[in-house]
Amino acid sequence: MTFPAIDPTERCPCLSGDTYEGCCRRFHAGTVPAPTAEALMRSRYSAFVTGDTGYLLRTWHPSARPARLELEPERKWRRLDILSIQAGGPWDSTGVVAFEAHYREDGLAGVQGERSSFIREEGRWLYVDGE
Repeated sequence: MTFPAIDPTERCPCLSGDTYEGCCRRFHAGTVPAPTAEALMRSRYSAFVTGDTGYLLRTWHPSARPARLELEPERKWRRLDILSIQAGGPWDSTGVVAFEAHYREDGLAGVQGERSSFIREEGRWLYVDGE
């Protein structure tokens, strides 16, 4: 199985309301860093959708980053719901984003919920961990 290619003119998988080109693609391409913890969380979700393990690893804080990452292509991510945001703005140094990511796998619906912690270092937001 493979991951879907996203047309830049289609709606972004993170459901921000923008096109993929105007939203997460620029972060995935490294054109600009995500300006907030929420934007990084959304772009990481989109990276799970597209199978972009390189982006996921690049945006993982070195203190917690795994040596490698294998995604499950049979898991089809369907929807992202942001439940709450604590700090994580352009002038903050830390932030927490709670979310639920909905998926289908083997014909069954599932949901993964997490409170993700982020830190901003040298102007870049990085994922630290989740509970």
